[in-house]
Amino acid sequence: MLAAGTAAEGGAKVTLLEKNEKLGKKLHITGKGRCNITNDTDVRGLLDHVVTNSRFLNSAFYTFDSHALMSFPAFADVPFKTERGGRVFPQSDKADDVNQALAKWLGEVGATVRLKTEVQKILHENDSFTITTADKIYTADAVIIATGGLSYPSTGSTGDGYAFAKKFGHTIIETAPALVPLITAEKWVSSLEGLSLKNVCLTAKNSETLYEETGEMLFTAKGVTGPLVLRASSYLCNALAGAKLLIDLKPALSHEQLDARILRDFSETKNRNFANSLDKLLPKRLIETIISLSEISPFTKVHTITRAQRQTLITLLKSLPLTPTATAGFREAVITRGGVSTREINPSTLMSKLQPGLFFAGELIDTDAKTGGYNLQIAFSTGRLAGLSAIEFLER
Repeated sequence: MLAAGTAAEGGAKVTLLEKNEKLGKKLHITGKGRCNITNDTDVRGLLDHVVTNSRFLNSAFYTFDSHALMSFPAFADVPFKTERGGRVFPQSDKADDVNQALAKWLGEVGATVRLKTEVQKILHENDSFTITTADKIYTADAVIIATGGLSYPSTGSTGDGYAFAKKFGHTIIETAPALVPLITAEKWVSSLEGLSLKNVCLTAKNSETLYEETGEMLFTAKGVTGPLVLRASSYLCNALAGAKLLIDLKPALSHEQLDARILRDFSETKNRNFANSLDKLLPKRLIETIISLSEISPFTKVHTITRAQRQTLITLLKSLPLTPTATAGFREAVITRGGVSTREINPSTLMSKLQPGLFFAGELIDTDAKTGGYNLQIAFSTGRLAGLSAIEFLER
């Protein structure tokens, strides 16, 4: 939408071909329907949160950063608010407000929108492009492909753009689900389904530490999800073999401090069974699991627990292990890792290096970022730059 509107605003005759029955179907579900549209940070802050090919996005972010997005005329009637971590949402908490504002702006700048119009193929011959749909063939002097990746295929992201890019000789870097829940080998996670852990530290590692951060996560029927896990998945999606997740349930306490805390709690409950001694330390739903994994009998009197047993418990609390075996797949992935190789796209214009007049924008390109509004900002920034560059190409 931003690419089409930008080109139309610059005086080009623009037709946006949308295979869904409405515009912005994926945008509508982002941020659980609230639309975390961007992050309130500078360009350096945006680049620092890009996981793959951050340097490629320099021009796009400097052309249209988060502050340019928040003050964009199309959103004049959509006030924004900034929440924890710089995450920006519409004040209404309704993604549809962003969607409707963009759709209205497209009309105002004169872009033609064709809904329920799926592109079947794109060719370039006789110095122009032909775009074939089920009932019509369009011709164009420039084409912007912004079809998204493979995540949430129900929104129309079914990889069409990769096929179009391949026809023009582009390399597609292997795709994988990213920002996605993880499936784990441990069966005990199912008993914790729905349990949210806050202020824990999650470490993802194989032969080295790939990711480490403190925040919130959630247990599912088959594994884990939540902000920490989704971010960790971006580093694990191509490195699951031999990977481990370690949860530090008490990151604010060192090993020694936690030992002192447990000794204090034990002294207050020395005649109780071990099973009844962890209420102040852990969420109730987690206690049974921790006791089972510690291999200390739940009926052991607290005052008889040995130092070695206590150290085993502390190690468990500081590094609760999980073994990720798979991701939850594209159906639950927020974004797609991989895509059209950035080596074959001019980062200053987003035009193909293989086919003049062909531009790329959004998730289709091999670049992705952490959660927090950064991926939508990539979409908006690349859309804006592609639209501006298409105008310049047409004016040559």
